[in-house]
Amino acid sequence: MKTTKETTITSSFYAYLSRLRWIKRWGLKRNAHDENVMEHSWEVSVIAHTLALIKNRYYDGNVDANAVAAASLYHDITEVITGDLPTPIKYHSEEISTAYKQIEKQAEKELLNLLPAELQADFKTLIHHDHMPEEHVRIIKAADKISAYLKCQAELKAGNTEFEMAAEHLAKTIGESDQPEVMFFMQAFVPSCGLTLDGLMKTY
Repeated sequence: MKTTKETTITSSFYAYLSRLRWIKRWGLKRNAHDENVMEHSWEVSVIAHTLALIKNRYYDGNVDANAVAAASLYHDITEVITGDLPTPIKYHSEEISTAYKQIEKQAEKELLNLLPAELQADFKTLIHHDHMPEEHVRIIKAADKISAYLKCQAELKAGNTEFEMAAEHLAKTIGESDQPEVMFFMQAFVPSCGLTLDGLMKTY
């Protein structure tokens, strides 16, 4: 029988991460369906993974899709310290935006330091956005916007007009993207997201 190596190392890193489920997004808006940071991170991860694969298969890309997916899972973990600052506040002024970026960077450092020293180098490119390949960052940001757009569409479908302006803004931003993989995803995958379960089953 295999025995596991005993360790005296202790870390609260995953205890912090587990609390992402309690951090709600879209805090300034009335929500028909609440969304937390943990579920949002999963959705961004699968979208980003797909975007990377589309880029590789259709547009001669050479992106590590698995690395993109892993980094996406951690893309909002600083919010376990900072909370989710709504976009209208985050970009309300240059001063607020700059200050929040500094807070995020400090939170990245603090979370990384919670890990055992031997693991910190492995997590650095997952947690510190400044150490990620630029192409990974662009794909994750695009996936984040697509996830937000899908959330807006779900709220509108539920009759919640609170998300009308956000949906319009995101549609415009995504539509102006110069990333062909984003347009591919929006055309191939997004339309069916508005279907009911019965509607989805009829597509088989």
